[in-house]
Order: sequence, then structure tokens, then C-alpha cells
Amino acid sequence: MGYRTIKKLYNTTFTERRSEFISYICPVHTNEEAVEFINEIKAMHRKATHNVYAYILRDNNITRYSDDGEPQGTAGVPVLDILQKNALTDVCCVVTRYFGGILLGGGGLVRAYSTAAKLAVDGAQIMDMCECSRMIISMDYNLYSKVSYFLPQYEVKELSSKFEDNVSLELLVKENFCTPLKDKLTDVSNGKIEIDETEKLFEDFS
Repeated sequence: MGYRTIKKLYNTTFTERRSEFISYICPVHTNEEAVEFINEIKAMHRKATHNVYAYILRDNNITRYSDDGEPQGTAGVPVLDILQKNALTDVCCVVTRYFGGILLGGGGLVRAYSTAAKLAVDGAQIMDMCECSRMIISMDYNLYSKVSYFLPQYEVKELSSKFEDNVSLELLVKENFCTPLKDKLTDVSNGKIEIDETEKLFEDFS
């Protein structure tokens, strides 16, 4: 089972009826990381009217948000809704608002915070993380051309290759391709290819 997240911090800004909205989105993996990021943004914008946030974590299935003084349901919930609609996790989004003197009303606030969060998500580098295995395969040179020909059919990501007494390839293989690939390697080599699955992990294949 995979998940979607973002690669790195991204921020953007827009103005709505003289109020400035600055949105930040950042990858986080724990509640502590999320709180630390929120506090960093608050420290950067001590004079801001509001620092609204929402975050979603795979760890313990944590989902939290704050309106930070805006009318209930007009700020944190819209930001969280954008994250959920984009199926993102292990992310924290903070939207800083500098009040411009014109009241936006409940509907206007919802639209503004939704827009701010959407701009952050749209600009961030999305990663589709797939469950996969790190696999090392070792073979004689006479098998290498045959193996390299069909490997792309299994959507592998090659991490390294060594050409010494034999050929050794370090691969990342999506979980659903692991068994078919091992069967294929065994079949084409009559069991002469050494296969070592070293660990399970998540990796971006997008």
C-alpha cells in the first residue's frame, strides 16, 4: 500500500482584499516535527494576525488543525480539506494571514484559506511513494544482456551496478513486481542468478 507526500518545503503567497496569505507546505513524519515546523513559521511571522495550520501523519494516523483565532471552521478545516482531497500524508501546511483591514466574512475566509492551501499543494513536488524491496541480483556476464533487456518491463529503479568477477545490480522493485521478477530471473537462468532481498521500504516511482 503506497501513499502520497511532498518532497520538500514549498511556499507561496497571494492577496485577497488587501489581506496577505502566505502558505507553507512541508514534509513531516512525526507529531514533533509538525509542531516544530508550525512554531518555526509562527516565529517568522510574530506580527501576523493568524497562523493557521493542518497536518496529516501516517504515524498513529494523526490529523490535526487549528483556526488560530479565525471563526471556527473557516480556516484550519479548509486547509485540512485540501490536503485530504489531494490524498496527501506526512505533510504540514501553515497559512499565515496579515489582515488588510477588510473583513472577508465566513465564506470569504473559507475560500481564501482553501485557495492558499491549494496554491501550496499545486506548487509542491508530489511524490507517489510505493512499497518496494531493495534487491541485489548477481549473475554471470553471459546473462547480463538478457536480464537488462526485460528488466524495464518490471518498472525497476536501478540504484547501482558492479562489473567485477560477475555482474551485480542493486534494484528497487515495487512490491507487486517482486515475485514475478524473481520467477523470471530464475526461469531465464535456470536458477543461476543469485537474488538477495535486503529490505522493505517506500520509494517515489513517479
